Amino acid sequence: MIFFRKRFVFVLAGVMTTVLACQNQSAPQQEKLQLSAEFINRQLDDAISQVRVLADSVPTDQMPRTFQADTSVFSNTGWWTSGFYPGLLLYLYEYSEDEQLLQLAKAKLEILEKEKYNKGTHDLGFMLYCSFGNALRLTGDTAAYKDILLTGAESLISRYSPTVKAIRSWEGWTYPVIIDNMMNLEFLTQASKLGGDPKYRDIAVIHANTTIANHYRSDYSSYHVIDYNPVDGSIVGKKTAQGAFDESAWARGQAWGLYGYVMMYRETGDKTYLDFAKHIASFILNHPNLPEDFVPYWDFDAPDLPADSPYAHAYKTYRDASTASILASALIELSTQTEDDDGATYLTTAERILQSLSSSAYKAEIGTNGGFILRHSVGSIPHGSEIDVPLTYADYYYIEALMRYRRLLEGKLLFEDFADR
Repeated sequence: MIFFRKRFVFVLAGVMTTVLACQNQSAPQQEKLQLSAEFINRQLDDAISQVRVLADSVPTDQMPRTFQADTSVFSNTGWWTSGFYPGLLLYLYEYSEDEQLLQLAKAKLEILEKEKYNKGTHDLGFMLYCSFGNALRLTGDTAAYKDILLTGAESLISRYSPTVKAIRSWEGWTYPVIIDNMMNLEFLTQASKLGGDPKYRDIAVIHANTTIANHYRSDYSSYHVIDYNPVDGSIVGKKTAQGAFDESAWARGQAWGLYGYVMMYRETGDKTYLDFAKHIASFILNHPNLPEDFVPYWDFDAPDLPADSPYAHAYKTYRDASTASILASALIELSTQTEDDDGATYLTTAERILQSLSSSAYKAEIGTNGGFILRHSVGSIPHGSEIDVPLTYADYYYIEALMRYRRLLEGKLLFEDFADR
């Protein structure tokens, strides 16, 4: 006992595994929900006001990335976070039905579309699925978005090695695979439903299984990077790039893994993934360094860093709101998949996280923070990049979590078939 993506189904024919996964979801009783509709809607209304501030500053050919030293930082569409801003706009459009938000999102989709041909990154799930996937779900416009998504999925699987049995993450190293890559697998499962070719889903399953075999320690914490030999698939090294040290538990990596395996259970109905997700959740929620407000330190080992660590002096207590946002969204979904007492714990924890993130400790006043919603996220301390700043993906997963919770309040299934829209 622990202490304490939308599923965008584009076609239904013959997808028995998805049916089984859906049958395994048990929505919490509405009377058990502790956050009110007024609370959730207030956060979403504030987010709309804040995103209008942000929209006024974003160049037409770029995407918002962060705000630091009183300066807005933008990216081109090839940067891994480029899909989060249009995805955020689409979630807020879904809530408000404000056509202006939809038009803002569509304008960004126009400049993002070319990334469907990008074979130089594994992040196409973030870039294309969080954006165009949401657009297709909300508009039903297969003529506009189907080819983009399928072309992007084909680009993504070009990075798959049947020898390694995983999708390559970065260039350099030998054949690096990072835990973050679990977040791109939903794109592939949905591409199979959209296009009818099972190869995308098959690769997602194989990659998820390889990650279980090699990325996780006995306590269900995850390494950040597993570097493989592409010739025979053997492991060259188990490392970190953004964590405190190779054997540490980089916090956002733990959240990526939890979210990924919760999603894989939903998409396959394979209880192996549910059990694994629960083990990851137990590691996170039982960790002695998890703060009382449930917003993790940037690395679970950060508070215990020895004096000779290069990060011990300045960075022991930095929090990462982006990790908390991802956890909240994942735990809401996991609570609907779990019928025992753990399900209530997952939901209660997600509620605590949303309360913390919505407090003045993390949520920016409207008109401040460069138009970003949340403060106090961490990109990469080892790289000296984006430390204690707002981040576009922190806002995206915070809004996703709020939208998921809103569906529970409305008594709706957390995920609905695209055909039912």
